[in-house]
Amino acid sequence: MTPGFTVIRDDTQAAAIPRGAVVAMGNFDGVHLGHRAVIAAALQMGRAHDRPALAVTFEPHPRSFFSPNTPQFRLTDEASKLRLLAGTGLSGAVVMTFDKGRAGTTAQDFIHHDLIDRLGISGIAVGYDFHFGKGRVGSPSLLVSEAPRLGIEVDVQAHIDIDERPVSSSAIRMALAEGQIDDATAMLGGPWFVAGTVIHGEKRGRDLGYPTANIRLDKNCGLKHGIYAVRVGRGTERLNGVASFGRRPTFDNGAPLLEVFLFDFKGDLYGVSLDVAFIAFIRDEVKFDGIEALVRQMDDDSARARAALAAAPDAFPKLGQVG
Repeated sequence: MTPGFTVIRDDTQAAAIPRGAVVAMGNFDGVHLGHRAVIAAALQMGRAHDRPALAVTFEPHPRSFFSPNTPQFRLTDEASKLRLLAGTGLSGAVVMTFDKGRAGTTAQDFIHHDLIDRLGISGIAVGYDFHFGKGRVGSPSLLVSEAPRLGIEVDVQAHIDIDERPVSSSAIRMALAEGQIDDATAMLGGPWFVAGTVIHGEKRGRDLGYPTANIRLDKNCGLKHGIYAVRVGRGTERLNGVASFGRRPTFDNGAPLLEVFLFDFKGDLYGVSLDVAFIAFIRDEVKFDGIEALVRQMDDDSARARAALAAAPDAFPKLGQVG
């Protein structure tokens, strides 16, 4: 974990903002390999000049501001994104509120007011396709052209490809929507995870011999409904399990719910915050004719999940401590 990872917001006093920092700027949804290349460039720049390196990011995601009625499948909510950023070695993050005022700020004003005057940056790293400012006029080329006059260093990172396919948050969302966990993991540089608090459910799993820890995910989560092999983090403890995400068509076809059965575990997890990392897709969600058929399938799912976890690298998202 990164000690002293601090979060700077719009209301943070100027005295608390480290002057001369190098920043990696982006939305960083998922903190995937392309994002990590930008962060690595900022970290290298910071080390070269003995400067702290920070992330600059925006909340809510600009897509949510411009299209409030369109469902947005975010790979990471704000808290999870910050924990991932804290695990990269950055000293902190600047979280800028994306509202009407910021959406109407010109690219030039953003550079001069937010980056130079308020943050006092000495360098900036961005991805090749990152745009900012009113009308998305701000671009990597604008930053490069302004750099000599502003006295800052600019690093623009090219796209990252895997098997000749560009890595992007959109591509990862699509992979997760199709249950292509291996593809999502490759683009992220580690397993995709969700964080949530265990809630009370119908307790059907307990009666079936499979007590589950139930977590309600964001209503816009686009993960494919089905059964998954998972690794679960409870603080620093790591546990293996099998999880179902879906509507439980055999029972109630209700709102989507993540139900996690932990192998070789006994205890009460109600109210506990868990991190659930998705390691492998086992099968689609289906409706069963009866309880016996369901239990037989759950036995098979557990065996397949154990095998998938045994064969997979012992990986878990590298999460840092925020604050």
